[in-house]
Amino acid sequence: MLNTSTLKRKIKRKPIQWTRHSVQIGFSLFLLFVGWQFYQFYAHFESLGATPYVEKPPAVEGFLPIGSLVALKVWITTGEFDFIHPAGLILFTFLILSGFLFRKAFCGWLCPVGTVSEFLGIFGRKIMKKKINPSKWLRWILYSIKYLLLVVFLKVIIVDMSIPASKDFLYSPYNKVADVKMMLFFLDLSAVAIKVLLVLALLGIFIQNFWCRYLCPYGALIGLGSLFRITKIKRNESTCIDCNQCTRVCPQGISVAKLKAVTTPECTSCLSCIEACPVKDTLSMTVAGKKVNKWAVPTSFLVLFTIVIIVAKATGYWDSTITYEEFQELIPIVNYLSH
Repeated sequence: MLNTSTLKRKIKRKPIQWTRHSVQIGFSLFLLFVGWQFYQFYAHFESLGATPYVEKPPAVEGFLPIGSLVALKVWITTGEFDFIHPAGLILFTFLILSGFLFRKAFCGWLCPVGTVSEFLGIFGRKIMKKKINPSKWLRWILYSIKYLLLVVFLKVIIVDMSIPASKDFLYSPYNKVADVKMMLFFLDLSAVAIKVLLVLALLGIFIQNFWCRYLCPYGALIGLGSLFRITKIKRNESTCIDCNQCTRVCPQGISVAKLKAVTTPECTSCLSCIEACPVKDTLSMTVAGKKVNKWAVPTSFLVLFTIVIIVAKATGYWDSTITYEEFQELIPIVNYLSH
């Protein structure tokens, strides 16, 4: 058991990571509350009004990246904004654009799947007393998986799907309750799905952030903005003492100690490396070539994330236009809807 003074010293040594983990846990708890609200919303219509009506929380639309990609395509090509799942489109668009300036800060600070993945890895290190990082050649093979998945999604939606077909999808009964279908999938997992999740969890215990690093196409898409290298972590080779602490603490397995600058799209702006470095100013965050305070990137991301949501709500680009009557008609037959 940690006493108060020991706990204070640990927090003082790693204020960014304590803050980041607190944000991760807080946001995940918020999403659990959103999920409970959404289930109550569903239960009202599924029971034909026998349970109290709870308004649908728009935040659940953030879990519909494929539909949001279709909506973004329609918005860009025709100027028509999707008011079926507007919150999903706003969140998706912001997160993709955020990658240019904030790298994959969403993955490192907010994403609930990333949070679970990271804490599974922390648990794995506690029981194995070390961090397992696949060999370089194996990492390249594994990295290719999420990018191949991303290419498939982009080809099917951006290239193969016509504009009329995209619009038909957005206004289809299936898409209107896609978030409900998603929830029901996780509430009634098949034996195969349970086995897949267990395998992913085990891999996440042995290899930290396995899902995020090698399988998540959403994170891969957000990370593409990093290729423009507007924001990066620089290493001062003249003051580096080669202690390798930065590499050891990186949850993405990046060999920070061997790089002049961290420009890889795998970086999540978690700042673990900067905080672990024992030599002042050896590792620093830069934006457009200029050094910034280490708190600047994640703080700016979180503030802008909040502002975007507030503005979307205030301007009518957050709440869906699907009516109560439509939900009343569609939700009782949701299991029979397909696209």
